[in-house]
Amino acid sequence: MHDFLLAKEIVDTVIQVVNEKSLKNIKSIFLEIGSVSLAHDGFEEHMEDISLENLEFGILNIAKSSILKDVKFNIKKVSGKNWQIVSIETEKN
Repeated sequence: MHDFLLAKEIVDTVIQVVNEKSLKNIKSIFLEIGSVSLAHDGFEEHMEDISLENLEFGILNIAKSSILKDVKFNIKKVSGKNWQIVSIETEKN
């Protein structure tokens, strides 16, 4: 469940960036994901690490009903505790 919530946050943020920068013909998005862990109830002792496999599944399923439906997501695991958009590639027309 946490993986899906993070996937939604990522897709929403990417869409916001794409709209703010008026990007068109997006080909791929490169993301870095740190050791993100979330607690389902706010208690630190119930923290779970995010599964990259589940996260990617969630991103692809959320993105398929958006302007990102044909975009390839490249996700790299990195150190740290956050995630970030590294780059957004567009097709050259």
